[in-house]
Amino acid sequence: MDINDIRQAQDRVRPYVRRTPFERSDSLSKRLGTNVYVKYELFQKTGSFKVRGAFNKMLSLSAEELAKGVVAVSGGNHAQAVAYAASVLGADAVIVMPESTPRNYVDATRGYGATVDLRPTIAAAFETVKAYQDKGRAFLHPFDDPLIMAGQGTLGLEIMDELPEATDVVVSIGGGGLAGGVSTAVKSAKPEIRVWGVETLGADAMAQALAAGQPVTLPAITSIAKTLGAPAVSDATLELAQKYFESVTVVNDQEAVAALQYIAERLKVITEPAASCTLAAAERLRGNFGRDSNVVLILCGGNVAIADVCGYLSQFTG
Repeated sequence: MDINDIRQAQDRVRPYVRRTPFERSDSLSKRLGTNVYVKYELFQKTGSFKVRGAFNKMLSLSAEELAKGVVAVSGGNHAQAVAYAASVLGADAVIVMPESTPRNYVDATRGYGATVDLRPTIAAAFETVKAYQDKGRAFLHPFDDPLIMAGQGTLGLEIMDELPEATDVVVSIGGGGLAGGVSTAVKSAKPEIRVWGVETLGADAMAQALAAGQPVTLPAITSIAKTLGAPAVSDATLELAQKYFESVTVVNDQEAVAALQYIAERLKVITEPAASCTLAAAERLRGNFGRDSNVVLILCGGNVAIADVCGYLSQFTG
């Protein structure tokens, strides 16, 4: 996956995805003592960036392949993205989900017309996929696919088009598809730009992989940022992190919730903890930014139930 793949993806998915809002935030700029810009990807169709990769992958399939249907594994935003893209393109979709998936994600995925197959764990869900592939369905991996990563990288092209003078980009990491695609896009446009990865404690597969020099499988996802909950990153996404990231900052759930609350009160949007953690990380990284820096925070998703937000606030702020 390289910049040419991302440019091709942009041409391919343009009719199907939104160019999401991008603007400078006075509140965040004052808070961090630098120029802070926000990419509001939570306003993307289905509420997250995932449709970019889902459409790029499905639009790359032949008519015969699409006619046989698609299958995906997800306990989060990838599920809704694949379900939506399949409905638009007229393909039948099965989404295999762990039973721990929040109800609002399951309902939304079914609402887009997909069949949901619930399995006890995410590991069991991945094991189930093989049977669907044997029946001819195309598998859409949530991150370990160059077409998926290239689709997510189109977000990076939009950032550089909006703000060529960007100096820093702060991006969340789940399995690493978004971060890998975005870092490839922005670094190709401007090699000196710095990319800062973010994870939450208990969903920190990339930080552990970087420390070990190879993918590490987490025994469990204990963070509330479930959409960052890939049990392990892939060799491909780890390689991109090693090549392009300045570092990966691991924040705790309490920091992510405090950032979520601040974003809701000042920016008037409700993000997932998987997105608000970028502000929490930027707080820790502020010593790396000068007054003339141009720092971009990617708010990658907003698919969180209000009841869950209330629970987070009660748990972490009293």
